[in-house]
Amino acid sequence: MNITRRATLVALLLVVSSLFAGAAGKPKKLLVVTVTSGFRHSSIATAEKVLSKLATESGAFTVDFVRQPPNEPQPPQKPAPPKNPGAADEQALKAAEAAFPGLTKEYEAKHAVWVKQQAEALKKLSAESLKAYDGVVFANTTGDLPLPDNQAFVDWIRSGKAFIGTHSASDTFHGFHPYVEALGAEFLTHGAQATVECLNQDPKHPACAHLEKSWKIHDEIYIMKSFERPRVHGLLSLNKHPNENTPGDYPIAWCREVGKGRIFYTSLGHREDVWENPVYQKHLLGGIRWALKQAKGRIHHAP
Repeated sequence: MNITRRATLVALLLVVSSLFAGAAGKPKKLLVVTVTSGFRHSSIATAEKVLSKLATESGAFTVDFVRQPPNEPQPPQKPAPPKNPGAADEQALKAAEAAFPGLTKEYEAKHAVWVKQQAEALKKLSAESLKAYDGVVFANTTGDLPLPDNQAFVDWIRSGKAFIGTHSASDTFHGFHPYVEALGAEFLTHGAQATVECLNQDPKHPACAHLEKSWKIHDEIYIMKSFERPRVHGLLSLNKHPNENTPGDYPIAWCREVGKGRIFYTSLGHREDVWENPVYQKHLLGGIRWALKQAKGRIHHAP
């Protein structure tokens, strides 16, 4: 083999090894949480399938799940007067109004039992149970989840673990400041779903290396609050409002280091077809592997 061919082969091997760095070793263990205490996205089932697929195909990690308990009780609807009331309608309304307090009490009792089931499922996020995992994914979680210990969870991330959040992970734990601070922002509002052009802020980062200078995608786009650009390493952003097209800085995806741990967040992932999009899957996989310290990516941000 001549020197030129040998040098070419060595270069090729270096590229391949960098692409699969981390995957060749022992797979990391990810705990995927799809529990919700607020709005529940229909795309969660798709998210679970995609994350399982990425784990199997990459070989970089395995996935375990904390899923929503079945048969969540639904609150009774408050009786409303009919638009064109007659005598029979008035009688029916009175009967419904009389029954409403009892139905509400019954719902509250059933819901309390269900919340206990939710808390039982989330015991996998106790300080002791988390010792078995290298990272946690909040896949479209919402609301104040009944974790065993919120602060212990954030401390676990800071100890050197990985946290990955998709879409409404930023609509979770609004009242728990250490979580919002660690994530880097929280959901404020959104308009109608829109086709946007995401700007690639770091083409060298594993979550963005497969993208061109911009990436066009249709999804529900979040507007954030509690966001400070210097405190995150930007990955994707918009330079105009997704619905009003007015100039501005609208973050879409970012990453940051907290203590010895790593956080990757992408606000994309409302729609099923976004999760099924191979481009999105590469974006997500790159972010996961970076957070797990399986892929290199230099980042810069203020503490």
